[in-house]
Amino acid sequence: MMNLTRRALIGGVAASSLAPLLRPLPAGAAAPVTGKQAPGFYRYKVGSFECTSLNDGALTYPISADYVTNVSKDQVIAAAAAAYFPKDMVVCPYNPQVINTGSKLVLIDTGWGPGVDPAVGHVLHNMAAAGLEPGAVDTVIISHFHRDHINGLRKADGALAFPNAEIKVPSPEWAFWMSDDNMSKASGDMMQGNFANARKIFAGLADRVTKYEWGQEVVPGITAVETSGHTPGHTSFAVQSGPARVLIQSDVTNIPALFVRHPDWHVMYDVEPDLAARTRYRFFDMASAERAQVVGFHFPFPCLGQIEKDGAGYRLVPAAWSPVL
Repeated sequence: MMNLTRRALIGGVAASSLAPLLRPLPAGAAAPVTGKQAPGFYRYKVGSFECTSLNDGALTYPISADYVTNVSKDQVIAAAAAAYFPKDMVVCPYNPQVINTGSKLVLIDTGWGPGVDPAVGHVLHNMAAAGLEPGAVDTVIISHFHRDHINGLRKADGALAFPNAEIKVPSPEWAFWMSDDNMSKASGDMMQGNFANARKIFAGLADRVTKYEWGQEVVPGITAVETSGHTPGHTSFAVQSGPARVLIQSDVTNIPALFVRHPDWHVMYDVEPDLAARTRYRFFDMASAERAQVVGFHFPFPCLGQIEKDGAGYRLVPAAWSPVL
């Protein structure tokens, strides 16, 4: 039984009178929502090279009947559902890479550039967030001439986004898209649009474009790897510093949940679909045998992982996010 003394009662009353002052005060207003995502960049090391994945954004779009040209739309929808995409939709990310070799600052592919959709075109913003100046880029290496890889060469006013950079392109890719004969034979709106777009982006740049060959070291430590099929000159890259190596697969596959899992599927963007499928098997057999780290332009950000054989196809094992370099 508790005995209430006069002193205890007075102390209790005093404490209770102070209680409202000790409670946290309400904020007084709801916190405003931010309404935008954090900057998208992620750094990783390849030997002594410091590399940065730059997220250019992602587009979400409906699965059309011809999105995959050699299987039914229902099969594609089922695969997309298994990957937890929005109903009857796919989500396609875009991820250029910056490689700082210590002597060169190299950008591999440039993203969509301005004016396409608010969801994409964020390379320059994310470069700034990562402390990378466009004017400091020494070399821009292009893997192939699809617009999500080259349009970021230009700003909205048409000026060069990387004004001091040498632009390096695959020799067979330049030969294909700059051929008047090939353009005259192009069928379908997409191919005709790709020819027109490539010529618009590279207009007036022939004198500052350097063409490279497959098997060549494009810059020291970055070697061009032939992975044709997606386009006639499509190129991937082996980045090596000391014993460390990463394979940048560019567009060997589009969205990995579909095309790493099903390398025989033909995405509508493949110019030579049968060759593209053979290239996927060849490249992924090499990557899985080496247990190599692989970077994919259309992999989920930060777009690094390993490729592992899985039944008749493969699967992407994403790299763990590292808080330190």
